[in-house]
Amino acid sequence: MKHILLIKLLCFIGIVSVSAQKPIKGTVKDSNGKGIESVNVNLKDAEGNIINFTRTNKNGEFNLSVKNDQIVGYKIEASSIGYKKQSISITDLTQSQDLILQASETNLETVTVKNRPSLMAKGDTLNYRTSDFADKQDRSIGDVLKKMPGIEVAENGKISYNGKSISNLYVDGDNLLDDKYNIGTKSIPQGAVDKVQVIQNDQPIKMMRKNNMSDDVALNLVIKDDAKLKVMGDATIGAGTPDRFDENLTAMLFNKKLKFINNIKGNNIGNDPGIDLTSHNLSDYLKRLDNSKPSGLLSTGAAGVPSLPQSRYLFNKAGVLNLNNLYKFNQDLQLRANISYLYDERKQQYNKFSQTYLSDQTISYSEFQNNEINPQKLRAQFNLNGNAEKHYLNNNFVLDYAPFKTTSAFSINNVAANQILKQETFDISNEFNYRKKLKSDDVINLYSYFNSTSQPEILNILPGLNADVLNNGNSYLGLNQYIKLPTWYTNNYISFAFVKGGFAQTYKAGFNLQQQNLNSELYRIQNDQTSELVSQNTVNDLKWFKNRVYADATYEYTNDKIKAGLSLPLSYNRISYNDPLNALDKSLQKLFLNPSMNIKYQTGIENFVTANYSFKNDLGGIDDVYRGTILKNYRSLFANDAPVSETKAHNIGAGFNFRKAMQMFFLNVGANYSDIELNTISSYSLSNNIQQRIVLPLENHFKTLSLNANTSKYIFAWKSTLNAGVIFSQSKYNQLQNGELLPFNTKTITYRAGIEAKLTNFVNWSYNASYAVTDNRAEIADAIKTNFQQLRQQSALAITTVRNVYLNLSAEHLFTHQSSQPNLKYLFADMNVKYKILKMKTDLEFGITNLTNIKQFDAIYLSANSLTTGTYLIPGRVAMLKATFNF
Repeated sequence: MKHILLIKLLCFIGIVSVSAQKPIKGTVKDSNGKGIESVNVNLKDAEGNIINFTRTNKNGEFNLSVKNDQIVGYKIEASSIGYKKQSISITDLTQSQDLILQASETNLETVTVKNRPSLMAKGDTLNYRTSDFADKQDRSIGDVLKKMPGIEVAENGKISYNGKSISNLYVDGDNLLDDKYNIGTKSIPQGAVDKVQVIQNDQPIKMMRKNNMSDDVALNLVIKDDAKLKVMGDATIGAGTPDRFDENLTAMLFNKKLKFINNIKGNNIGNDPGIDLTSHNLSDYLKRLDNSKPSGLLSTGAAGVPSLPQSRYLFNKAGVLNLNNLYKFNQDLQLRANISYLYDERKQQYNKFSQTYLSDQTISYSEFQNNEINPQKLRAQFNLNGNAEKHYLNNNFVLDYAPFKTTSAFSINNVAANQILKQETFDISNEFNYRKKLKSDDVINLYSYFNSTSQPEILNILPGLNADVLNNGNSYLGLNQYIKLPTWYTNNYISFAFVKGGFAQTYKAGFNLQQQNLNSELYRIQNDQTSELVSQNTVNDLKWFKNRVYADATYEYTNDKIKAGLSLPLSYNRISYNDPLNALDKSLQKLFLNPSMNIKYQTGIENFVTANYSFKNDLGGIDDVYRGTILKNYRSLFANDAPVSETKAHNIGAGFNFRKAMQMFFLNVGANYSDIELNTISSYSLSNNIQQRIVLPLENHFKTLSLNANTSKYIFAWKSTLNAGVIFSQSKYNQLQNGELLPFNTKTITYRAGIEAKLTNFVNWSYNASYAVTDNRAEIADAIKTNFQQLRQQSALAITTVRNVYLNLSAEHLFTHQSSQPNLKYLFADMNVKYKILKMKTDLEFGITNLTNIKQFDAIYLSANSLTTGTYLIPGRVAMLKATFNF
């Protein structure tokens, strides 16, 4: 009897247990609605623990069970190879739990052939192993980047990937250097970098990644774990002849909480330390701010620089302090400080002869300048960044102070004089941006930017020049040109983004204000030391006020194949300006619609095509409307007699990007056409001694077509990276000179090719060549024609002679041809020997630059109907001995 009761009790417990099991049914389908077989389906609780699991049948159906009704926070998760993982929350057990999986990009297999470099692609990220491309002689990561197929490093340090400039260089995912990344590529040891990641469609704002419309490309340097544990750096002491020095001290740290690259350097060997402060995407940043203002109205003349690497022609004595520090309070909040100061003393000496060809005459002048230039730059930038899944805060405060002084002795057409130019810019700004993601996944964005700038300028010239124009034909002692242009600007907007699936709508409304005051006077100093205005026509007291109220509707769509965007910005623009001294009091009001659209279509996992179109109306600035004449430099007088310039620009472009990462082959092709219509034109009155410009109300067109193709390939058998490219551009525009309207057609085509080769285990060789042809033609009877051709070749040989001894030989050849001038040919050569003392972590170097001791360089410049030949004094042979200690 007891046994029967026990059996009945167990059966009852089993029945109760079975009845407590709640069934969960559902399906898993692809984007076409077809059931997917053998998908892994997991039931997870609120803590992410797996409660139950199963697989789908051939129809994509699944059955799971849960023991109780407490399903708050429970999720169904489905995953399968070839599809993106998907999960849904369970809210009602009686409903079918249906999931739709989107196909995912297949990760490219890593090339595993022994002793061969490999790339690995995962989604939008392409990984280069640093060790695959580095050699023993490579010191910094910048040395290795030049060897990586698909990546190009320009002479100024700007980095491009498959034809597109990078937007940022991250260090372990952090934006430490804020676009001024030269110090990073020069300083970070290549041995400390595990991988270089190319991130396509880079979106640094976390909340925007779900519906990512970004087309930016960024690089991320993945630091090795052992390199994160200590402070790294190096110290260099160098001395040479004649009277040369080169000093450097760098310290860096890359751990999770604190990152910094702090550097102090100085030299007088022609290496400009200011290059480390270059902002490579500055033009894009200024365009986004929409705060147009002249960078400087005065100059000492158009000296130009020779067509050589800067290190070959620069006479300098310069030093820079460059501090970059980032502290992370947590994963979502960080504070960054970038502080720098540059002091430089430069010397420049040149002779120049210029000819401007008109239909009935040729304007010629010769000049000589001996310049002493003293630029200084102080910049302090503080950035607070909070970047979380639900909110984004970015506040950027910047202070810039840049005094600039040039003293020069010069002569023009054998008339000698001296000049001093002083410019002093003080600029302070704050940019605030806050985004908040709402429960609906919609985003609200608040933005505010403020800027205040002062930039006084003074130009002194002794003795007085062009007396027939500036002093009624009487000799006089000198000229003083004074300018002040304080500027105040603010831009503010609010926007809402509505997101649903792959579709996003953004609506923006805002306003900006710009207020400026241009004060200028041109004084002449008579021989009796009295000072007076040259005339009432050389004074400006121009007050300028510009305001814009705008609204913008942007529509964006993205899926695995297509990214498309349409923007419809509408703006009301009002400008008023007055100058009682020049009887000027005007205003204008304009309503502009500036539509733009773009599309990107993924033709394959690695390949895509792009197309874009934009139409933009734009208005000029205060430098378009001042009436009083300004002495821009010792031979140029500028004024205006026209309304605010209005620009209408059509721009259309297309491109194709192709890559085979496993084969390390990259190709990009692009085309762009722009048609710009202006309502003003600059009219120049030229003579052999002076140039006078006045802006007139006359329609003017600029039409430009550009085509480019570039390719890069790693040849495994040769252990070499090959690259080649061609760029074609054609421009049509008008010039008004001496009352003659000249329509010009300019064509330029440039070919380039290069190789980075590992000839043997101890010999590396590089070669780069570019050949450019420029043709200018005036489209009139008896057309004015000019032609210019230049070939530039660079080659370097790196040899490991014996253990830890390295020899580097390099050469550079330039050939220039212009039909009316003799050919120019130059060959520069350099040599460097390095010995590594491994136990002391010290490198000893001895090098000689400009072995052939070239001290004078001739150059030819071609522009429309103007030909200029220049002779520059350059440093001769320099020998240097350096010791670098690495820690």
